[in-house]
Amino acid sequence: MFETHLTVVGRIVTDLRRRIVNNQELISFRVASNSRRRNGEGTWEPGNSLFITVNCWGKLVTGVGAALYKGAPVIVVGDIFTSEYEDKDGLRRSSLEMRATAVGPDLSRAIVRIEQPQPKPAEPPAQGPDVEEPAEAHEDEEPADLALSA
Repeated sequence: MFETHLTVVGRIVTDLRRRIVNNQELISFRVASNSRRRNGEGTWEPGNSLFITVNCWGKLVTGVGAALYKGAPVIVVGDIFTSEYEDKDGLRRSSLEMRATAVGPDLSRAIVRIEQPQPKPAEPPAQGPDVEEPAEAHEDEEPADLALSA
């Protein structure tokens, strides 16, 4: 199946909706992206609008839920698809949806403060009768390289 990648710049126009689907958390909301164009007299006039439902899964749920809200200016990146359904009158309808891979505030229209989760502090090593003391390094020995991962 081919995926259509898209970046949408706009504003969140609905409240964020958090729910559980197939034992996974989901946050969804709608974004409106409005264009403007300059007419012959040099004044701006409204252009076309795009409304899209954005679905956030996995790690996006925590950040989006904590930082974004209705009215927030956002930049959303993801794969788009058409969702078909029947409305309350039994008519077939379709809507444009996006499975987001990245969501963030639009810094050209907002000022934000970024907070990163703090890493958990390392626990001190256990001290007991069965724990060996570290060997002392001699001046002529080079320290071993250790690989660290986050």
